[in-house]
Amino acid sequence: MRKWITAAVVGLLCVGGAANAQGDGPAGIIQGRQAAMMLSGVAMGSIKASIDAGQAPATQRFNTRALARWAHAVPGMFPADSGPEAGVPTHAKAEVWSDRAGFDARAADYAAAADRLAELAAGEDAAAFSAQWTVVRQSCNACHTAYKAD
Repeated sequence: MRKWITAAVVGLLCVGGAANAQGDGPAGIIQGRQAAMMLSGVAMGSIKASIDAGQAPATQRFNTRALARWAHAVPGMFPADSGPEAGVPTHAKAEVWSDRAGFDARAADYAAAADRLAELAAGEDAAAFSAQWTVVRQSCNACHTAYKAD
């Protein structure tokens, strides 16, 4: 049941964020990426709760695939006109755009780590799955440390 609730929330917020991003230019993009960042946090929390509960990695297939898809979308959610100059509160530092190569490299690390987590969710190695969750979390933190204000 919890899996379906998580899936429904993720789906609704992604659809709403994407629709808003299409209609409101930079403001919609900022709101969409903020919603998706929150949802990735929900997915990470759900995955961690399943690990702590000793559940099989397969119970997190949906969440890990959603997280991997988001990870690949991250760079595109930060176009040139979606920084503080857009007039919408954003937690992104100016370095996202001034150090684009560094940002893209960290985003690629996150995507690779999330892809591996999704691969492991298709198997039965709970220890490897748990260890990879930590790698994904570290890749999130590395990007946030460098490119997120607050």
